[in-house]
Amino acid sequence: MSSFVNDVMAEVKAKNPAEPEFHQAVQEVAESVDLVYERHPEYRAAKIFERIIEPERLIMFRVAWTDDRGEVRINRGFRIQMNSAIGPYKGGLRFHPSVTLGILKFLAFEQVFKNSLTSLPMGGAKGGSDFDPKGKSDREVMRFCQSFMNELYRHIGADTDVPAGDIGVGGREIGFLYGQYKKLVNEFTGVLTGKSLSWGGSLIRPEATGYGAVYMASEMLATRSETLKGKVCLVSGSGNVAQYTVEKLLQFGAKPVTLSDSNGYIYDEAGIDAEKLKFVMDLKNVRRGRIKEYADKYKSAVFTAVDPKQDFNPLWNHKAQCAFPSATQNEINRKDAENLVKNGVYVVSEGANMPTIAEGVEVFLDRKILYAPGKAANAGGVAVSGLEMSQNSMRLPWPREEVDSRLQQIMKNIHRTCVETAERFGTPGNYVNGANIGGFLKVANAMLDQGIV
Repeated sequence: MSSFVNDVMAEVKAKNPAEPEFHQAVQEVAESVDLVYERHPEYRAAKIFERIIEPERLIMFRVAWTDDRGEVRINRGFRIQMNSAIGPYKGGLRFHPSVTLGILKFLAFEQVFKNSLTSLPMGGAKGGSDFDPKGKSDREVMRFCQSFMNELYRHIGADTDVPAGDIGVGGREIGFLYGQYKKLVNEFTGVLTGKSLSWGGSLIRPEATGYGAVYMASEMLATRSETLKGKVCLVSGSGNVAQYTVEKLLQFGAKPVTLSDSNGYIYDEAGIDAEKLKFVMDLKNVRRGRIKEYADKYKSAVFTAVDPKQDFNPLWNHKAQCAFPSATQNEINRKDAENLVKNGVYVVSEGANMPTIAEGVEVFLDRKILYAPGKAANAGGVAVSGLEMSQNSMRLPWPREEVDSRLQQIMKNIHRTCVETAERFGTPGNYVNGANIGGFLKVANAMLDQGIV
């Protein structure tokens, strides 16, 4: 590592102990930014990167609520407003037991560059709680969301900070959050995205992250004069991102064969077709069941339970050409990455945020496969959130075709930015450097223009 990266990481670890995900995210971007500093010492003199690392505002609060038995429950709520140099803060809310300050800081940091890549005027933020909506009744979720918003509303607004959904925060949760916000501030405004279509939501928003990851894979393959048609694809997760990744893959003529949840994964050698996907959507979105039930219904599928003793995930150990990690951070370790390449995978488009550990990324880069990191590949979700903000401001809904067309164009632009930037800074084909530097430059130039604030 260069002296710049060493110095930055020493300071980050000293100031932010016990936050390995944040350290990981910062180091990856710092190594790319080091290439920029060789040519542009003005960024280093202004300590642009060091300022991006430090959140502009960090909010942490108590969330007290009562369950259906009348017992008082206490959770912790967060909102990390990372950077607003190019627009109001924008980023999701995550409700999951794994939520910690370090997890949200890494997500907010990544969001800064992801939002910059979309070319839309959005800063970066992230928030959430260690509340687990799984197994809770609708009334319990409502009471929690209302209590959460009782504090959060002070810190957000259509021109200040516009949260969206993330893991554990879907249409139900966004509805409860918005209802409480509207009651508290007495105004109907586009303060949240991912809303229902009947009250300000955008078509394509639920599909956008998964669709975008597939559009990115399609653009990468086009550089080799190939398409997704006939490609066998491994997909992890079974939530919103994974579901719509599968849907778009089917539209492109590909063959998705896996899905997973926290209990294990299914491998369907026959392929997950439209009928099977419909079953998964009902299972996960309506009945809130486990992916094991897929194997109970479809005999072509095999369910493999999670084995914590294994040092690799067998989902990534099947023959395929494409992989779409769409579950959560750090789900692909070095051995998983080696298994993917060994089994013929040469396209990886990340639907989740930072799903591959640093050593796994090294494997992908060393083997020179087509690898798009999450900040580029999964930017479709926040891109359509930005389009929802535009529609809310105009008080006009756009038809499905227009939103999808804009999403495709944004993903094409992100791909082009990654390719051209990587080449300009001497690392052709390296989408990691292309995404990191492309996202950094827009934010850095805005910060220089706005002074030391």
